Order: sequence, then structure tokens, then C-alpha cells
Amino acid sequence: MRVYLVMIGLALLGPASFGQTSGGQQLLENLQWRSIGPAVMGGRIDDVAVVESDPATAFVATATAGLWKTSNQGTTFRPVFDEQPCQTIGAVAVSQKNPDVVWVGTGEPNNRQSSSWGCGVFKSADGGATWQHMGLSDTLHIARIVIDPRDPDVVYVAALGHLWGPNQERGLYKTTDGGKTWKAVLQVNSDTGCTDVVINPQNPDMLWAAMYQRRRAAWGFHGGGPGSGIYRTADGGATWTRLEKGLPAGDKGRIGLDVYRRDPRIVYAVVEAQGGGVFRSDDGGDNWTRQSATNPRPMYFSKIRVDPNDDQFIWLAGVSFMRSKDGG
Repeated sequence: MRVYLVMIGLALLGPASFGQTSGGQQLLENLQWRSIGPAVMGGRIDDVAVVESDPATAFVATATAGLWKTSNQGTTFRPVFDEQPCQTIGAVAVSQKNPDVVWVGTGEPNNRQSSSWGCGVFKSADGGATWQHMGLSDTLHIARIVIDPRDPDVVYVAALGHLWGPNQERGLYKTTDGGKTWKAVLQVNSDTGCTDVVINPQNPDMLWAAMYQRRRAAWGFHGGGPGSGIYRTADGGATWTRLEKGLPAGDKGRIGLDVYRRDPRIVYAVVEAQGGGVFRSDDGGDNWTRQSATNPRPMYFSKIRVDPNDDQFIWLAGVSFMRSKDGG
């Protein structure tokens, strides 16, 4: 509002006010400028990672302001990513076996015209003090990173890929050497990327991945298609099975996943589709049961989390933050 008032005020001053160069220059010098764009809306937090052995320490990934770290339960935060070439973060993960190892995926995984793109994956070996670029530069938008609990050098990256067009560097990627090399272990087509991945903590060779077909244009957005779906591997990504029994038929949109730690047979999914909503599987994804139609603003969010100690407690992240005490 102040910007508009300043602009109106300058217009009302008219040519007479700027007839003398020195007067006009002095007026401009007294203006207090502030950034109004393009599209740097504040407040968007894309991911949080907590050091479980020291819950006072956590990392917060923001859409336009880099990565922040707290060591005192959130009383204060300090930026730890400011020296890197891109400041839009989509995912952050901490190795619970070695909490000094932190992985960051740049480029927020959202579909708005205002969504900023990133420049690949970064790794810190000293708790965020220094960073090394580890590749995947053309993925542009990274949705989630999971680390093998047995070995912090084994990492999976869910890469959505380009928002505004097709590209090849998208899907689920895996490294077994700490990011020196990467292998695409799950790809569908040039319009479909990976929007979520979860790992079985008791058998880390088993993972579930959600694929999402999307493309934005200047005149609109096409989200969903035959490329979207849920996949499972039992051999660390060497082979995959598409899971469909009990899920909505036909084209699907964005999908979010989580697994219950105490019993990894219990998997939750939030699915954008006709007849979509919250789904639960009690057999690792072979069969799904629809719990409810709840899925707030699915094309932008579709994020679901289950309490590590109670499989009935689940959360949905969206415009509103929703919780269920009865499994959805």
C-alpha cells in the first residue's frame, strides 16, 4: 500500500516538481526502497529435518530464503546456506547415524507460477558449516531426500524435474558413494517426476515412491496423468512394482506417502484423483483402503505424515494443517 501511495504522490507532484533536477534527485534519494517481487512471497517452509539424538537441533528449508538451523529448540535460528548459488530449498535430510551429514535438495516442489527452481543437490559433512555441490543440477525441483539408516553414503533423491516443460533428469535417483555418482532407478517419462519417497526403516532395501505427471504453461497447468502412481521396490531400486489395488482407477495427480516406523507394513498415501483422499495399507502396499476424502489443495501439497509411535495419528500439510486421531 505504501508503494502505491508513493507512486500516486510522485504523479501528483507533476512536472513542476521535477523541473529542477536537483530537487527531483533529492526527492528520489529520500525514498526508502524495498523489494516487491518477482514472486518472493514470505512464509513458505518446504521441509524440516530434526536430529533425533538431539531434538534441539533442526534444519528448516525455506522456499526463497535458504536453509536455517537451530540448536536450541527453535529459540533462535541462523542461516547456514547463504553462500550457495541458489536459495530455494525443496528438501532437507539428516543422517541419523551421523548427524553431521546433511543433504539439501534445491528447488521447491510446488506448481505455482511463483515456484522457484534450484540448482541440484548439496551435502554437508559438518552439520551445515560448509557445503559441497553433488550434482543433479538439471532436476530443478526436488521434493524429498531419504538416507539409508545403515549407511549415510546411500541416498535417494525424489526429483520432480522441470515445471515448465519436459526434461530427462527427473524421477528417483540413488547414490551409493555419497553423491559422487548417481543412477536413475525409477523413471516414467519426460513429464513425470518423483514427488515423494519413503524408506522401510527395518529393511532399507524396501522403498515406496510416488510419481507425478505435471506441466505448467503460461496459460494454465496440467497436473496428473497416466504417469502418476505409487511404486515399491524390495531390492534397493533395482526392480519396481506399481501398486494399484484399492487405489482410484484412471489418471492420478499428486501423491504423498509415509510409512509407520514401528510396523512398516502400514503405509499411508494421500492421493489426488477422482475418488481420492487418504488411503492406508496394512500389507506394505499390496492392498489399499480409502480412509477419507480429505486432501486439502492437493496439487500444491499432498503431504502426509504418521506419528512414529502411533499409527492412528496422522497429519496432512496444506493451506490448513490437519490432524487425525483415528487413521484418517
